[in-house]
Amino acid sequence: MRRIAIYGKGGIGKSTVSSNVSDALAEKGSRVLQIGCDPKADSTRLLMEGKAPATILDRVRNGSMTLSGSVHDTGRGVFCVECGGPKPGTGCAGRGIIAAFSHLEALDIIGNFRPDIIIYDVLGDVVCGGFAMPIRNGYARNVFVVTSGEMMSLYAADNIRQAVDGFAGDGYAEFSGLIQNSRGIDLENETVDKAAEEMGTEVMFRLPRDGEVQRSEAAGRTVIRNAPDSEMAKNYRNLAEEMLRRSEDSAGGMRLEKNINEGK
Repeated sequence: MRRIAIYGKGGIGKSTVSSNVSDALAEKGSRVLQIGCDPKADSTRLLMEGKAPATILDRVRNGSMTLSGSVHDTGRGVFCVECGGPKPGTGCAGRGIIAAFSHLEALDIIGNFRPDIIIYDVLGDVVCGGFAMPIRNGYARNVFVVTSGEMMSLYAADNIRQAVDGFAGDGYAEFSGLIQNSRGIDLENETVDKAAEEMGTEVMFRLPRDGEVQRSEAAGRTVIRNAPDSEMAKNYRNLAEEMLRRSEDSAGGMRLEKNINEGK
């Protein structure tokens, strides 16, 4: 089982990247579970073709927490979960993630769905206790960060890298590289390369700026589904393969798997 966390500053395109990678992996026959860890609950929107699935925290609030109602099957090998968050202005989004993960464990989603790959799509503007859950509590094994050549996205990427490095001694996730989601700004490649060198990592893939992304989003679908023969779909497929190459099987030692093995 591969456990991958994709972080990035809000608005950088991490959910678009995550969803296209999930579809690309499923296209090759993998069972993929994508878990959206953003209070906006929009991680799986493209996978669900515009539908808004009920979130874990929504179901907790209305007392309808069930396995079938919390994990949404796209019918093509991708299963979607949205953690959700508190109502705006009423609580802490990070604490909401912690609560949602607790309920996911209680539902035993891994034991019931047995995914080959889990992708956590995580907001990376801040790395508080809640949003650091995938990297510090043994959920994810490999962390990739989506960035561009814009300074704020690079600052966020470095914050995430520092957080991952800080937990490395405890045997948790490892930082596995930057994904450049190009914005077409001047000297973008050189800027990201320089930042990666300063972070002690590398740019493991560059996604070009392509209008097919916006056209597919307007249609409520991933590029893989909306324009499967496009050059951008090929890029997402190549990114998915490279992420698999750089990730590790991690069936043992992880918190959720440990609970399953112990019959909890």
